[in-house]
Amino acid sequence: MPSDTRTTVYLKPKVNRALKVKAATTDRSLSDLVNAAVLESLREDALDLEAFDRRAKEPSRSFEKVLEELKRDGPL
Repeated sequence: MPSDTRTTVYLKPKVNRALKVKAATTDRSLSDLVNAAVLESLREDALDLEAFDRRAKEPSRSFEKVLEELKRDGPL
C-alpha cells in the first residue's frame, strides 16, 4: 500500500478552527477530514463529466433563446 504524501495547505483561520473542532468531535484526524472532502469534490466532478458526456449529443439552445422563452411563458 502506498504511503501518504505530505503537503502544505493554507486554510483561512476560521476554516482551520472549524476543521479542528470537527476533528475533535468526530474522533477523526485533520488529514482524514481533508482527504474525505477532496475525494467528495473529485467524485462530484467525475459525475458532472459523466453527465456532460451523456448529454453531449442533445440539441443545445442559446442563452438568448432560453431568455426569450422565459419571457414569453411568464417567469421573467
